[in-house]
Amino acid sequence: MEPTPPVRRHQETPKRSIILGTGLVLVLAFIAVIALFFVFSAATPMFVGKCVAVVNIDQELTVDGVQPSLLNSGVPGSDDISGSVDALNKRDDVGAVLFIINSPGGSIVATHDIYDSVKNLNKTKVSYFREMAASGAYYVATGTDYIVSEPDALTGDIGAITEVTQFGGLMDKLGVNVTTIKSGPYKDIGSPYRNMSDGEISIFQSIVDESYAEFHDVVVQNRGSRLNMALFNNVSDGRILSGRQAKRIGLVDALGSKKDALKKAADLGGIEYSSPDDIRVCDVDLSSSQGGLLSAEGFMRSLQSAASGIRLSYK
Repeated sequence: MEPTPPVRRHQETPKRSIILGTGLVLVLAFIAVIALFFVFSAATPMFVGKCVAVVNIDQELTVDGVQPSLLNSGVPGSDDISGSVDALNKRDDVGAVLFIINSPGGSIVATHDIYDSVKNLNKTKVSYFREMAASGAYYVATGTDYIVSEPDALTGDIGAITEVTQFGGLMDKLGVNVTTIKSGPYKDIGSPYRNMSDGEISIFQSIVDESYAEFHDVVVQNRGSRLNMALFNNVSDGRILSGRQAKRIGLVDALGSKKDALKKAADLGGIEYSSPDDIRVCDVDLSSSQGGLLSAEGFMRSLQSAASGIRLSYK
């Protein structure tokens, strides 16, 4: 009877062991890199210092904005701007926020959207007026802690406005007749096809007065004792002011340049520096994530916005 041959056991080859070992090392290295990324992200302010986040509001304030396309870089709407400002509350690397404003104001709703985000931002906030920060743009700036203006910047223009275009006289001359069937006497208020009555003008005036009173109260509340009330009441009639005039009234805190405003933001935010060039700046992207190469939707929306009739504005 022949002896049973011994069972031959397969041994792992050195090559297979090397492959498995290398794979394990790579997995562990990948996990370590991810962990270091999160640790470094949390510790970045500790090593490189906090930054001044810079928000550029360089446009008319609108609700929808214009989406970016091949033909233009786009204009952020109030949702884009307020969303970007809200996100700064979650950034530990931001020690202060500088709003660089160059805007004539705009829609009352857009102004309120942006102002609410600025006011509720839990960071040190400074505004800087470049060339213009009028009406709704000034309204937004009152939500910050400190305002620096170029001496020759245009500001003020505190008030509300609505405009109604009427072609009634022209339609009569052309012999064009528009018949309107309506459920009430004011249903077609603001129609371009006829002149407004005194009663209709009074209705619009009451709305404008209400919006103006709210604007006036926000300025008084936010500027507080810095405001010279006698001078303020004298000029709160919708007039434009220079930065110098605004400083005398207390509508702005200081006259200065962009570097002066950056230094003030760093000072108030507790950010140390030896020169303005040493201040770390974090630019905030306000652009909309929507749009396309041609962005026909954004183009049509901008046309509809321009032709949508009556609009109440801080502008």
